[in-house]
Amino acid sequence: MAARSVCRAGSAAGRALLWGSRPSAALLTLTTKRGAATYAQTLQNIPETQVTTLENGLRVASEESNQPTCTVGLWIEAGSRYEDIKTNGAGFFVEHMVFKGTKKRPGSAFEKEVETLGAHLNGYTSREQTAFYIKALSKDMPKAVELLSDLVQNCALEDSQIEKERGIILQELKEMDSNLTDVTFDYLHATAYQGTALAHTVEGTTENIKRLTRADLASYIDTHFKAPRMVLAAAGGISHRELVDAAKQHFTGMPFTYRGDSVPALSRCRFTGSEIRARDDALPLAHIALAVEGPGWADPDNVVLNVANAIIGRYDCTFGGGKNQSSRLAALAVEHNLCHSFEPFNTSYSDTGLFGFHFVSDPLSIDDMMFCAQREWMRLCTSTTESEVTRAKNYLRNTMVAQLDGTTRVCENIGSHLLHYGRCIPLEEWDARISAVDARMVRDVCSKYIYDKCPAIAAVGPIEQLLDYNRIRSAMYWIRL
Repeated sequence: MAARSVCRAGSAAGRALLWGSRPSAALLTLTTKRGAATYAQTLQNIPETQVTTLENGLRVASEESNQPTCTVGLWIEAGSRYEDIKTNGAGFFVEHMVFKGTKKRPGSAFEKEVETLGAHLNGYTSREQTAFYIKALSKDMPKAVELLSDLVQNCALEDSQIEKERGIILQELKEMDSNLTDVTFDYLHATAYQGTALAHTVEGTTENIKRLTRADLASYIDTHFKAPRMVLAAAGGISHRELVDAAKQHFTGMPFTYRGDSVPALSRCRFTGSEIRARDDALPLAHIALAVEGPGWADPDNVVLNVANAIIGRYDCTFGGGKNQSSRLAALAVEHNLCHSFEPFNTSYSDTGLFGFHFVSDPLSIDDMMFCAQREWMRLCTSTTESEVTRAKNYLRNTMVAQLDGTTRVCENIGSHLLHYGRCIPLEEWDARISAVDARMVRDVCSKYIYDKCPAIAAVGPIEQLLDYNRIRSAMYWIRL
């Protein structure tokens, strides 16, 4: 509905420009200057992110604003990449358990205290990080810090709650199997990083969830939930000094060193060009993901690849308007009914990444869609134009500024940036990096990562028409005479 509304609004605006009185040149210049100044002022007026490191290694970061609410969260360097085959799923299990009471607030007392504040408590676990955050009124920030501290330092891990959550997680795993997009991306990681920790799913296996013990969960917390691996981030109507004071009060008891030996450094997860095919002709649609190895978080090539993905664009048949998009692939998808949806992605980790695209199509359209998508990749490597890059850069700028909406997204950016980059990169710097990209850079960087590379492929559903891997590999270059 939202996209269709935008299309209708765009059509009305187009008619007004075509049929209405033409604006004067002075008005056009004024409008342009006003828009540019507003965008520049927006970047310049963003509050500075203040960072303080406590004696035990905990980083405390905040961005102050005049909003009546705030989001306070803990971002932790822990996830399924830090697990082995036997403990895979422990982090996801712990995420469930920390909300089930602490030693100070047993049972449902923790949840009731959060509800009394009228706050919202949430968390997530990914392959390289875990987060817990609370959105509350700004005046309740000290209480939110106390609750987060209690949550990660005093998790009760009661046996009865563990068994109860075990059943809930097993049920969740069954439900996740019906989300074919998630299944496809798990397969993609499994084949691209086979034999390494990045091949693990975040949720773990059914067998592991059934056998993980209280000792396993306690060991995971003792190993990873340590001050040097954490960032306490906050955004909203808060004071950085008050945040630091609250952190000193509630987190100084966390040890500086890890329990026993230090956590081993992340092993290199080598990318492998290979495939996984899970054919099921009973399913109505095929899910296909194709990726090459991308750069890690801190690599400057990420900005150029994000511009390239913005050129490719995205499409979903339920949104409509595909043939009117600037994306050539979207226009082809609509004209020839190639797919139900497609979306490019650039998933980064500490030292590697997955750059690719995912599409959902009817069984008889797989070959045509794959051909068109790979051809678009080759065009990025050889024929990207400046006009396409300009459009893509404007799209990225819009996406970047949209992150300013709400304290939760700002808080997540702060916590994630400190874990990934070691600092919070201001939007002005991101804007400068985007502005520096031109068509030649897109062609060069895409050639570096895409051209004549062995891809990883994951396919689920009625995929009989998906071509042999060698045929797909041969479409990763053009023979130019």
